[in-house]
Amino acid sequence: MKASSRKLNESLKRQLKKTFAQVLVDIKSPEEMDQFLSDFLTINEYEIFAKRLAVSYWLKKGRSYDNIKKNLKVSSATVAAIQNEMKKEGFQKALKTIEAEEWSNQWAEKIKKFTRRPASPPNSL
Repeated sequence: MKASSRKLNESLKRQLKKTFAQVLVDIKSPEEMDQFLSDFLTINEYEIFAKRLAVSYWLKKGRSYDNIKKNLKVSSATVAAIQNEMKKEGFQKALKTIEAEEWSNQWAEKIKKFTRRPASPPNSL
C-alpha cells in the first residue's frame, strides 16, 4: 500500500496508532505475532522491520559495518541511519527486550545442565 499524500485528521491518526499498538500488545505468543505480521505486512515490509532490529542489535554487540552489510545485505547508509535511530527510547526498549531474552535463555540452559548432572554419591564414613 502506498502512503497517501493527503493528511489524516490528527485525532483520528492518534486513535489509529493507539488501536494498532493495542493489537500488537494483545498478541500472546511469538507464533501468533509471526502469523499476524506475515498476514498484515508484505514480505518486504516484514523483512525491513526484521533487518532494522538486527542491524541495531548487531551494532550494539559491536559488529562492524562491513560485517553487518555483508550478512544482512544492507547499505552503509542504512546501517548509519539505524545507528542514529538507536538512541531513541523505542529502539532501546527493543534491544533490552532481546538482551533479557538472551540472558534468560542462557540461564535456562545452565539450569538444565545443572539439573541433568547425576547426583554424586554420599560421602561414606
